[in-house]
Amino acid sequence: MRYLNKHRYARLGEHGEDPLSGVANLFDASIVFIVAMMLALFSAWNMMDLLDPNSEVTIAKKSADGRVEVLTKKGAEIKVSKVSDKPLSGSGKRLGTAYQLPDGKVVYVPE
Repeated sequence: MRYLNKHRYARLGEHGEDPLSGVANLFDASIVFIVAMMLALFSAWNMMDLLDPNSEVTIAKKSADGRVEVLTKKGAEIKVSKVSDKPLSGSGKRLGTAYQLPDGKVVYVPE
């Protein structure tokens, strides 16, 4: 019995562990969890090309109010273009003709 009491009294003078260290460990664990979830979602949606620095990816996004945005990634550069239904003017060169087949496919025929 003497040995048990001696051990208990020896720890009375020592300061315990910082109570906020457990919160810091939880924060670190949550950051690791968030990064793991992002990687899991990218792989589930087959979007790992967004992380590849040599890949080219194009995504068309339509919002709830009907606006369309085109996101283009070439290497490390990401460009966002907004599509407008307003008529445009300017000069250009005719490149060819596009035909829609009965099954819905579009065929481009260069001139």
